[in-house]
Amino acid sequence: MPISTSEMATPPAGEQREFKRELRLLDSTMIVIGSMIGSGIFIVSADIARTVGSPGYLLLVWLITGMITIVGALSYGELAGMMPHAGGQYVYLREAYNPLVGFLYGWTLFLVIQTGTIAAVAVAFAKFTAVLIPEVGSQVIILNMAGLQVSAAQLLAIASIVVLTFINSRGLHGGKLVQDVFTVAKTAALLALIILGVAVGRNPVAVGANVSAFWDAAWTHVTSGAVLEIEPLTGIGLLAAIGVAMVGSLFSSDAWNNITFTSAEVVNPKRTIPLALFLGTSTVILLYLLANISYLTVLPLQGSPVAGDDLGRGIQFAADDRVGTAAASVIFGPIGALIMAALIMVSTFGCNNGLILSGARVYYAMAKDGLFFRKTGTLNRFAVPGVALAAQALWASVLCLSGTYSDLLDYVIFAVLVFYILTVAGIFVLRWKKPDAERPIRAFAYPVFPVLYILAATSICIALLALKPTYTWPGLIIVFLGIPAYALWRRGSRHAV
Repeated sequence: MPISTSEMATPPAGEQREFKRELRLLDSTMIVIGSMIGSGIFIVSADIARTVGSPGYLLLVWLITGMITIVGALSYGELAGMMPHAGGQYVYLREAYNPLVGFLYGWTLFLVIQTGTIAAVAVAFAKFTAVLIPEVGSQVIILNMAGLQVSAAQLLAIASIVVLTFINSRGLHGGKLVQDVFTVAKTAALLALIILGVAVGRNPVAVGANVSAFWDAAWTHVTSGAVLEIEPLTGIGLLAAIGVAMVGSLFSSDAWNNITFTSAEVVNPKRTIPLALFLGTSTVILLYLLANISYLTVLPLQGSPVAGDDLGRGIQFAADDRVGTAAASVIFGPIGALIMAALIMVSTFGCNNGLILSGARVYYAMAKDGLFFRKTGTLNRFAVPGVALAAQALWASVLCLSGTYSDLLDYVIFAVLVFYILTVAGIFVLRWKKPDAERPIRAFAYPVFPVLYILAATSICIALLALKPTYTWPGLIIVFLGIPAYALWRRGSRHAV
């Protein structure tokens, strides 16, 4: 099937509008880095530490995650060069398989993946803002009516989404400026935290404890904040635990594919996007590994949930899983929590800008194919999909108010992995279906690396199916609900012709 996504929207009054190619290599790399680094790196290491139980396996989980992410990004380079169109991964799936598979991805992206992540990141922004300004905390209830409670933190989260959506609706220049500034700021701040952790916060007791138990794997099962069981891990059980532990690290390393959504606005996308994918993912994974090394020099991995201080709780039981805050408190003292709150505010605000900017381009591409609301397939006078941006902001705001975004994101991590597997497998499908298509960039170490990616991601999916069914079946249900929705949109498109 030929590429059907146009890079032009139908303008009012006969005026022709097109996307503007303004994203250069720096901007594109900033979108990759900025969309990946949110609040996860400061939090999820606690859950990983409880699941694998040792410093060595904590680092190994992040290393495997990094390898999978970089290999995936290198594989996407071929698809990005081959199809530099608005919508990115949606287009790749549509062309490799059929419009239904592409729609199911776009449907899940709008319903949960992109909007749920935007809501979660916005609420994280608000929660850490409340550390500095208690008046906007989640305990401050603004509205309590008919069973619906709306807190100041929820309103601040929605306000941040609205502000960023407005900036991006006024043209690509403002959106990319915000992205560049905030990504540079949070990358520099994270790097400073890493250096200070190793150089200033190094704790000999913590280092000694971590070295002595470096490969002592054990799964600490926790219920209601209390340790239920400590299960030693070996063999298949250890491999399964590593797969389950990677849920958090993979989610923290996700969204690197967002740059592909903006392909129609990238200068020389056939070269720029593959290079930005490699540079961006490599930078983030290196920072994540260094951050965890820094945590391990400051805090012991093992701890107790009833301990009275950060060192006693360790990485496993950092208060509210805020490992970054615990490390900063050890390094800087009481002011550490404020420093970390400011860093996460910058990090989450910049992260959401990248998510908001890029996500709307997928809904635009779907609408051009007649598979989404028709108005979302139009560009405003600033040459951006304004209606798609507004629709995204509206649904993300609803998720903020509902408070269900966290559960939804847990549900779809399995589905996200499945779509990644299908997309990388699409390289093989398209080489068979379209052997003569132009491929300025070819998947690195094809077919070995793409096959390794598929095998690794599939193994993680199997581990989740076996050990974390609540992370799998609900997400698949959300995806499959897209099948009747697809039929309705197809029927509507035929009637509109």
